[in-house]
Amino acid sequence: MPDAAAPPRRRYQSAKREQRARKTRERILAAAGAEFLRLGYSGTTIRAVADAAGVSVPMVELAFGTKAQLLHAAIKYAIRGDAAPLPMLERGWTRNARSARSVEGFLELVGAVLRESAERSAGLVVAAFEAAHLDPSTRELADRLRAQRAETAAWIVDGVIERSPLRTGLTREQAVDTVWLLMDPHVFRALTYDRGWSAGRFELWFADSVRRLLLSTEARPGKRGDI
Repeated sequence: MPDAAAPPRRRYQSAKREQRARKTRERILAAAGAEFLRLGYSGTTIRAVADAAGVSVPMVELAFGTKAQLLHAAIKYAIRGDAAPLPMLERGWTRNARSARSVEGFLELVGAVLRESAERSAGLVVAAFEAAHLDPSTRELADRLRAQRAETAAWIVDGVIERSPLRTGLTREQAVDTVWLLMDPHVFRALTYDRGWSAGRFELWFADSVRRLLLSTEARPGKRGDI
């Protein structure tokens, strides 16, 4: 008779293989992120990433394809904070933000997530924008990153509008463009690297700027603290 315990054992072995594969993928992505930040896009090679991750070049190429595709995967990993495929706007933090009753509470939650994501990913996104001027294969990636930022900015603006009307004369499209600019990774890096801001100060500045630029004076909450 067949061993009745065989199927559970096979499932267990399969789960262990999947776990090892996931950890290897995350190790490659972490190594890629570090290399792109250290050497830039043009200076980074697949071999350097493979060596840093302790895997073979064919393994990296099989998992991610080209260097441009590897950069895209490294950016997604940095933005999300893990290798799970779930997009940022479909994650649990959005439910928490939507449950906030006030604009202030909504922007506090959004600002915290934005800060954490920017700390991990801003340098890589800037590297992708710079690479787009040198390598045609990265131009589509740069365009996609800008479009994704616009999608997130629109989500934030709609969350603000649900809780308070925009100031007189400001259209939703203009509000989206404003938030899109505030979220620019160049802005984050300029403030936190060039001007010496802490990431926490950026978080407060972002929320305060959205309130000041999008809402009427009457609709703005009281001052929360020094930025």
